[in-house]
Formats: sequence, C-alpha cells, structure tokens
Amino acid sequence: MRVLIFRVRPGRLVALALLLLAPVTAAAQPYSPPQPRRQFITISYDWLYTQPLHFAEHPLEDLLGVEVASAQLQDHEYETRDGSTRIDVIEFRRRSRGAGITLYPFGLRTGSTLGIRGSVENLPVIRIAFDGPGALDSYVLTDARAYDAAVGIFIADRSAGWGLGSHAFVTGGLGRIRSGLGDGSRYFAEGGGGLNSGPLGVQIAVKFAWNRLSEPVDHRFMTVPVTIRATVSF
Repeated sequence: MRVLIFRVRPGRLVALALLLLAPVTAAAQPYSPPQPRRQFITISYDWLYTQPLHFAEHPLEDLLGVEVASAQLQDHEYETRDGSTRIDVIEFRRRSRGAGITLYPFGLRTGSTLGIRGSVENLPVIRIAFDGPGALDSYVLTDARAYDAAVGIFIADRSAGWGLGSHAFVTGGLGRIRSGLGDGSRYFAEGGGGLNSGPLGVQIAVKFAWNRLSEPVDHRFMTVPVTIRATVSF
C-alpha cells in the first residue's frame, strides 16, 4: 500500500488563506458615501414681483377714513361707497430688487437646522390720486426700503461636490421701513425652497408682509412678493 505525500509550500498556504478571507473582509466593511461640506453662510441677490392684498381696506380706507369699494366699468379703480370720492391708482410698481445674507449657527449639510436671515428690499412704488372732498389729494410712496431680520428652520438634502441637492425653509420676523414719507415698521412670514449644486443655488420664496407707516396719516398695507434668488453659500 502506497501512501501519497503532497508537499505544499508555506507561501501558497498563506495566499490561499487570503483569497478565502477576502470576501469576508470586504463584506464586513460597510459603504460610507461621501458627505457634503457643511455650510454656514448663504448670500443672495433677489428679484421681487409684488402683489398687493386687500388694497381697498389698506391703505385706501386708512388714508380716507371711510369705506372703499372697487369701481365697476369706470375710468378709475376705486371709489368710496357713497360715491363722493374717486380713487385712481396711477402706479403700483411690482418689480423690485433686494439682497440678503443667511447665517446657520450650527451649519447646514443634510437635515434641518436653525437659520438667521437679514435682508434689504425695495418696496413697491405707489402713486394714488384722490378726486373728492377730503384732506388728501394724492399719495406718493417712491423710495421706501425695508430692512428685515428673520429666524426660521431650514431643511436641506445636499449632495457631495457639485451634485444636485435641494432645500426648503420657513421663517418669520420683523423689519424697519425707511422712506420719504417717514419711518415705519412691519412683520412678515416667508417660505420657499430651491435647488443647489455645490456652493451655487437658485431659490423661490413667497413672503406675506404687513407694513405700517404713520405719514401722511397712520396707515397699513400688505405686500406679497414672489422672489427669485440667486445664492452662493460657504
């Protein structure tokens, strides 16, 4: 009876063991996708298109002190309910511009975080003519500018590098108005979202702002700007 003896070199045994263990080692290491860089500042340049809201009540009724209604089939837009005063809105300039900066104290990468935003924007140019009894013949607001400060929640789903990501936010805050008619105040709420690639982004937002001025009489008006923003973040 013959006994067969196979001689195996030690080096081959080590190589065979490594080949058998390699799949096990690879399976034990979970895949970790690259993470986007954390951002702390966003700077924006804004294009606004503003819609008036409840314009008959504010500012027209505030300015005249009587009820105002829309005029039907007339050459003027509004009139007092007794018909004694005709109101012609000569201009309500909807397009304006602004700029802003947002700070993220805890950084923004993915998920939600706190954001603090400061911005400046031009308010619409408003020219109104009154034809009837009363103390006012016209109302002109041509150089009003709002300085706003807001706090809110920002939610992001960003990608690493130049990959496409998205974000959304909701904020609320207070502002000061500077104008030739005098200073005023306002409060507002804003929400929106957008897309970003790397540090660059585009954003669309809607703001509901309640504005108050004290000249020529104490009055208020509501503006609803739809804003498109070009952003860069660091």
